[in-house]
Amino acid sequence: MTQEEKLALIRTSVEYLKKRLQGREPVLGIVLGSGLGSLADVIQDPLVIPYREIPGFPVSTATGHKGNFIVGMLSGKMVIAMQGRIHYYEGYGMDNVVLPIRVMIGAGIKTLFVSNAAGGTNLAFHVGDLMIIKDHINLLPNPLIGPNLDEYGPRFPDMTRPYDPRLIRLAFAIAAEEGIELQKGVYVGGTGPSYETPAEYKFFRTIGGDAVGMSTIPEVVVARHAGIPVFGISVITNEAHDDYAEDFQNDGDDVVQAANAAAAKMTRLISKMIERM
Repeated sequence: MTQEEKLALIRTSVEYLKKRLQGREPVLGIVLGSGLGSLADVIQDPLVIPYREIPGFPVSTATGHKGNFIVGMLSGKMVIAMQGRIHYYEGYGMDNVVLPIRVMIGAGIKTLFVSNAAGGTNLAFHVGDLMIIKDHINLLPNPLIGPNLDEYGPRFPDMTRPYDPRLIRLAFAIAAEEGIELQKGVYVGGTGPSYETPAEYKFFRTIGGDAVGMSTIPEVVVARHAGIPVFGISVITNEAHDDYAEDFQNDGDDVVQAANAAAAKMTRLISKMIERM
């Protein structure tokens, strides 16, 4: 896809979205990962826009991803939530993977929240834990490769603080008040769709990774390219260790079920954060 084609697709999608919004102006974008789409259920006066209705827009095919924009009020603020994301492993190019983020930026968001289901490579993490993402290690193609989209950001964007320190502090303050236990760590993003081997889990832990998944980082890179502050959270849905029993198997349905089980406390945390922003 040429630079002109990229920009044309973004503009067409933004124009269509703004027309459907009918004057609504979202200030916050939220990406809901595998099994975490239930946060959209608490959005008030929701406007549902299926991805398939947006001209040229990619459609989510992953388990647990419904494929809708949900626009409405959450904790007193107008938000636009992605009920399901686009993954590189689905066969889409990076331009399509990050298109929804650029479209939300074009629609006016000022902050981005991203969530995902992840395997806990940190031996202290357990299924159902919430991990605030403090940094990441990118093993996916960088979405900024190719001609720079100057109207979105600089050629060489700074990534010293990919996840906003102020929002991280706010999350921990609210969690302490609400009695929600939080972990904090480094997220490793790989291509998938195969789950990682035990040797890879050990490698990720050795290089400083606390959790591993197949998404999120391209979205964060594009948001930071545009100067948008990001808050990231992972639900630990399996213990990604290297000492499994011989008959153990990772199962995608189990991952979604574990994410669903933790969705309530994540919803409470994010709702309180939005209220206090």
